[in-house]
Amino acid sequence: MSKRVRVAVLLGGRSSEHEISLESARSVLQALDPERYDVATVAIRRDGRWELGTGDDGSVAETLPVPTDKVPATLGEVDVVFPVLHGPFGEDGTVQGLLELAGVPYVGAGVLGSALAMDKDVFKAVMRDRGIPVTRNITIRKGGKPQNPFGFPVFVKPARLGSSVGISKVSSPDELPAALDAAFEHDPLVIVEAMAHGLELECSVIGNSHPEASQPGEIVLRSDWYDYEAKYTPGGMELVVPARISDPARARVQALAVETFVRVGCSGLARVDFFVDGDEVLVNELNTMPGFTPTSVYAKLWQASGLPYPDLVDRLCELAVARLERERAYRF
Repeated sequence: MSKRVRVAVLLGGRSSEHEISLESARSVLQALDPERYDVATVAIRRDGRWELGTGDDGSVAETLPVPTDKVPATLGEVDVVFPVLHGPFGEDGTVQGLLELAGVPYVGAGVLGSALAMDKDVFKAVMRDRGIPVTRNITIRKGGKPQNPFGFPVFVKPARLGSSVGISKVSSPDELPAALDAAFEHDPLVIVEAMAHGLELECSVIGNSHPEASQPGEIVLRSDWYDYEAKYTPGGMELVVPARISDPARARVQALAVETFVRVGCSGLARVDFFVDGDEVLVNELNTMPGFTPTSVYAKLWQASGLPYPDLVDRLCELAVARLERERAYRF
């Protein structure tokens, strides 16, 4: 490489996953080899203001409200942007649209793929239309009548939020109204999802035109279900790699992970979550920017599949540049 690649790492964000983003971004910054990369940080505060600084000393060069014409200009001066942002206003296509306007390569899915994967109801509808098996759900809008055609237990979730925020496991009819109220605090659109049986598995995907799936990993819980505490409290879960499933089920998980990635229109990376009961495989969700610490599931699955964390970060930056170069060949 003749010169260092200029990388801007976006971190923080307005969502409830702000702190998780900061932790993920710290890991990415540590993995970017200073011999290869010239790194800047762009911290988005919870109030939506952007703090533009360098990765050398972490100092803030300028604080800008959004929107502003200076942000696209600043981002346009780098070779690639790594938006390590989770949840709304970062992983849902909004920041991706800004980066498209800036004309700069960025890691991860584009506007449509990001928005589609963030909306659990639309995601499942698209998957069903494509013949991909997904967990059953109905959608309730704020002010709508509480309903549940699946029996109990069910899960009640905000339709457009991540990291198990606002999610409740409902075991009886009298618990449903309170669970809906809790979910509606985060989103005017809520899904009621039938409980799926079997093992919880996750599979990482990487690539653009020819994506690859990692070795699937099995989530072993220390609690009743995979809630926020289980995800982010040390010891809350154990990741077993390789997953303890049959070879046909393993092949099915990997094939569905890649197919789901393609059908959503993803690029760069994603993590696909599954339920596996014997040889039956159901897709649950797709996450376009999963947690990104070296101990996060996405990175650990690639580590177990022979791709170490620093190499993983390098490859994602290269995929971002390659995608923009390919897209510039088209005429609009």
